[in-house]
Amino acid sequence: MGNINVKPLADRVLIKPADVEQKTAAGIIIPDTAKEKPMKGEVIAIGNGKKDEPMNVKVGDLVLYGKYSGTEINIDGVEYLIMRESDIYAII
Repeated sequence: MGNINVKPLADRVLIKPADVEQKTAAGIIIPDTAKEKPMKGEVIAIGNGKKDEPMNVKVGDLVLYGKYSGTEINIDGVEYLIMRESDIYAII
């Protein structure tokens, strides 16, 4: 992945969502209309944090976040999410 020219502000984080599963464990192909949005992804860029709250995540971390967290954005044809660090539940 090339360099992203997006720098989130304050406590915001840019995340590349994980790919959606195409098949179940039993090998059944899941149609696009039934696919769940992933709730995990990789941190691509982070802001500087708030004045008294440094950022806990770092670039490259794999994280879990809420199902409806963040705002979808498209950069050079790739889908990303931008959200506040507080919308991230865990680093995995």
